[in-house]
Amino acid sequence: MAAAPKLADGPVDVVIVGSGAAGGMAAYALTKAGVRCLILEAGRDYEPQAEVNMFAPESDAPLRGTGTPDKPFGYFDATVDGGWQVEGEPYTMTEGSDFRWWRPRMLGGRTNHWGRHVPRFGAYDFKPFSRDGLGVDWPIGYDDVAPFYDRVERMIGVNGGPIGLENHPDSPAGCLMPPPKPRVPEMLITAAAESLGIPVRAAHTAVLTRDMPDKVAPRSACFNATPCTRGCTIGAMFQTTTSLLPMAKATGKLRVVTDAMVSRVVMSARGRAAGVEYVDRKTGQRHQVTARAVVLAAGTGETTRLLLNSGEAGRGLANSSGELGRNLTDSTGASFRAFIPGLAGRPRYNEDGIGGQHIYIPFWLYEQQKRGELDFARGYHFEIGGRFGIPAEAALPRVWGKDLKQAVRNASGATINLTLRGEMIPNKDTFCEIDPKVKDKFGIPVLRFAFRWSKHEVNQVAHGRRAAHSVFQRLNGTILDPDLPPEQIMTAGGEIIHELGTARMGADPKSSVVDSYGQTWDVDNVVLMDGATFASGPHKNPTLTILALALRASERLATRLSSGALA
Repeated sequence: MAAAPKLADGPVDVVIVGSGAAGGMAAYALTKAGVRCLILEAGRDYEPQAEVNMFAPESDAPLRGTGTPDKPFGYFDATVDGGWQVEGEPYTMTEGSDFRWWRPRMLGGRTNHWGRHVPRFGAYDFKPFSRDGLGVDWPIGYDDVAPFYDRVERMIGVNGGPIGLENHPDSPAGCLMPPPKPRVPEMLITAAAESLGIPVRAAHTAVLTRDMPDKVAPRSACFNATPCTRGCTIGAMFQTTTSLLPMAKATGKLRVVTDAMVSRVVMSARGRAAGVEYVDRKTGQRHQVTARAVVLAAGTGETTRLLLNSGEAGRGLANSSGELGRNLTDSTGASFRAFIPGLAGRPRYNEDGIGGQHIYIPFWLYEQQKRGELDFARGYHFEIGGRFGIPAEAALPRVWGKDLKQAVRNASGATINLTLRGEMIPNKDTFCEIDPKVKDKFGIPVLRFAFRWSKHEVNQVAHGRRAAHSVFQRLNGTILDPDLPPEQIMTAGGEIIHELGTARMGADPKSSVVDSYGQTWDVDNVVLMDGATFASGPHKNPTLTILALALRASERLATRLSSGALA
């Protein structure tokens, strides 16, 4: 195959900060429209096909793959240099806050390491204030985003089936690949949950169940054998490094610079962005690049830090509303486990399947919520786990030697998990700002987080625990969860890695940072395309919506560039 043409080191039309879901989509859509783009990625270069050994056993890894502070998910995890803690790049918290900020620090961003669960937001999710009077409505609705959902599902490869439930939109014919069959534990969960009136559906997952041919970036169907989080050399799991980025490079309109830590947006005398300044992470040298427009797609926290460190000291750039850094949310999280005697001692066979769940439990109580029968205002869903593997310690008797080995074999595959992910409502006590004293090793001021859950999130998790336990009890299971208050079983802020909302979109410049296309109200050639623009953070995982909104915003930006509006 002939080498793709390369963009010369000359002027570019758009500089894109970040190479994950939003940055990768921006690069793809803009270059396809003939726009010359430069991606600046803070992390190192990463090529899964060259680096990943998908079949390496955990026994070959240091500490047999056990997580460490610098490799929290184990040595063979696909996150190369990132995590909740990055050496020399701290963040701080206000007193009493517990927040964890994940930075991937690699080409492809979080798409190299993510859950791949990609539900669509529904009509209620875009208009939450209209339903319960909390938070704000989005300036757009489901019908505005639906055509882009259709295109993204076909583009990245999503498997799944019909859902047919309130506020859970189905995809039109031709958008989805066939879902994998449920595993034995998943079939058992389905029977138990549905007998209690709790619906179970095929999950929508960004993993190929059919080959996806392409001259530049061909991708193969999952062969159900290795963990997605280790990395995928065949492209079955969607990540920008094996799809959108190679396709954008093939246009000859994209240049990528890695290890480029962007420190601020540089302004011109005309009140527009002239480009950005970045620090070479290897040499420490500072550089400036110029462009007709700047796309910030660095992730919610990093995009917000960039804007707060740009423009007017103490106020930041594009912050006339005062909303920049406010309205921070993350998904609620809690995990529930039980030992199911009916699954113990079953014959061993391969039930790996695709990476992650084959089914899930969508939120089903919208009518009760609307009638005021619940003590929390927003929904949650359950992601499902349970297959052969090392059983939970709590599921094992206190025995030793041969008896312990037999107990492990018997209990393997008999523990099931229901993992809650729920919506957080923005509150005035949860935000991020620049720490006035602390800088990172590049001399860039760092973020300081303030975070707290409200009674809505606490009550939501308490309800979810009761629902999960009812399923376990229906299966005559032994519940393995500690009997603790809901506040003590909830994940920390940021731990679910769904932080959103700190530069939210709106219809009024006085109460929002960007318009419905991510264009900042104050600087018309700075466009945000990541989760910072979300007006709310529904319980549904955000990546599909980030991709759809980035495609929508990129096509509008390309039109503005071609029309001369940003000359």
